[in-house]
Amino acid sequence: MKVKVFDECHEKDLENSINEFILDKNVIDIKFNVSIAISGEEQLYCFSALIMYK
Repeated sequence: MKVKVFDECHEKDLENSINEFILDKNVIDIKFNVSIAISGEEQLYCFSALIMYK
């Protein structure tokens, strides 16, 4: 088994990265996480995923 980690600032970018990566993979599982931080008046998002595959 192998793993691949993705980290993007936008949800759509993460979706595109994952879909491109898994095209030719035998995916076992995908774990998804969203982190939010506040810096002043700005909200910062981090969308990440861990893909387990063979």
